[in-house]
Amino acid sequence: MADPTTRPMTASDADRVLTIYQAGLDGGDASFETTAPTWPAFDATRLTAHRFVAVDDGDALLGWVAVTPTSSRPVYAGVVEHSVYVDPAAQGRGVGRLLLDALITSTEAAGIWTIQSGIFPENAGSLALHRRAGFRVIGVRERIGRHHDRWRDVVLLERRSPTIT
Repeated sequence: MADPTTRPMTASDADRVLTIYQAGLDGGDASFETTAPTWPAFDATRLTAHRFVAVDDGDALLGWVAVTPTSSRPVYAGVVEHSVYVDPAAQGRGVGRLLLDALITSTEAAGIWTIQSGIFPENAGSLALHRRAGFRVIGVRERIGRHHDRWRDVVLLERRSPTIT
């Protein structure tokens, strides 16, 4: 089997993207969300130029990454928040890192200097992946929200581009 590759996400990927998203949500440690959005809602909130999917050599979709702006204020135009989800059956194959690398390349080429994310502390795999990709922990937002009737902390991470000054 050939190594996975990335390509831009398209509307034809919608069903598989949302299925992988829901699988991550069902695991309980991916997001405060409990239900994946509709494709129109997903599409309306993610920046088109920075959405990628990872596929195997048969074009089966293994995971995705996308960003949302953190603010509409011009001063924050170079700051985005990202999400990365990998099909549970494809975890441990380097798919998450491949997706983050594609995102980093894309955002830096567009002049985006900061990628941030909030990750539950229990999601050790995602935290390790992000550290390996150059993200650093900014801090922990304690009891920031309720999820399944319990308060959850969120680890805030960011990756600052070393090339955009």
